[in-house]
Amino acid sequence: MGTKLKEIVIKKEIQIPELKDRVLVVDSYNTMYQFLTTIRMSDGSPLMDSKGNVTSHLNGIFNRTLNLMQRGVKLAFVFDGKPPKLKTRERERRAEAKEKARKEYEIAKERKDLDNMKKYAARTSRLTRDMVEEAKKLISAMGLPVIQAPSEGEAQAAYIVNKGEAFAEVSQDFDCLMFSVPRMIRNLTISGKRKLPGKLSFTTISPEIIDLKENLNALGIDQDQLIALSMLVGTDFNPGGIKGIGPKNALKLVRENKDDFDSMFSKAGWEDHFDFPWKEVYDVISNMPTTDDYELKWTTPDADKVKEILVDEHDFSERRVNDVLEKLKSEKEKRSQTGLGDFV
Repeated sequence: MGTKLKEIVIKKEIQIPELKDRVLVVDSYNTMYQFLTTIRMSDGSPLMDSKGNVTSHLNGIFNRTLNLMQRGVKLAFVFDGKPPKLKTRERERRAEAKEKARKEYEIAKERKDLDNMKKYAARTSRLTRDMVEEAKKLISAMGLPVIQAPSEGEAQAAYIVNKGEAFAEVSQDFDCLMFSVPRMIRNLTISGKRKLPGKLSFTTISPEIIDLKENLNALGIDQDQLIALSMLVGTDFNPGGIKGIGPKNALKLVRENKDDFDSMFSKAGWEDHFDFPWKEVYDVISNMPTTDDYELKWTTPDADKVKEILVDEHDFSERRVNDVLEKLKSEKEKRSQTGLGDFV
């Protein structure tokens, strides 16, 4: 779900060439859900191999990631670890939402309503343990770092950026800001033209960069207050937030109460919405576990391993896979020859 800060956050459009030679840390679960949701057939069904295994996530990782690599962007992928206990409610909410979407999909299917079939099918996306493991294998075969977070991947990615080892975190969710990431980039893996639901027209989606310091200054709050604001509108650890309080009202409450969070949450009616203290959520966000047990090392893609995973195991077109790998190799050699550095 993430936290609903979109309407009060300053976002600036950025072009992919501006990210050349930059290290970006990808929130892998968030990105794979994007692929599962957007890379689908016209009736909403995901891409599958001949054995019925979903391959939308692999298609996205291979094609869109290699496209960024060809353009000189250095990516590292962080995967979630053990979720905090407080996230149980959000996981349950997501499961219920998926079941509801499944039922709506079946109704749309009976009516042969392709638009609604696609809409509701996308909402049923599930990321299984096997899908995560094969994604890790593919990313490694592509020569990119795979980092295992002890808990929330967004927090681990933010930690790496804060250490100065990466320029920004790649994610759609504004939760990254709660974990104090200096910069985050949205829409990087979904940029391009997208058809508007139920219409013949298209919209252009461009990458956006969000600077934490700039936003805190513009909002007139500090990092702790940003966490409190996020909790008012809802996080994965207190889904839904306080009913009736949107981002603008939450910002007003935070400014009025400054650091007196006890008073603020009491006035907002926290105890009427949650059976656990606000401080429990605040502490989970503020003290999310991170690790130094990772290595940011890029290597040349293992073409044979990539083809084993995609072609042999999941029926991808060998010619297409070869073409993409050859294009990456050609671009790498071209950049090396012109003295612009390496992809890895």
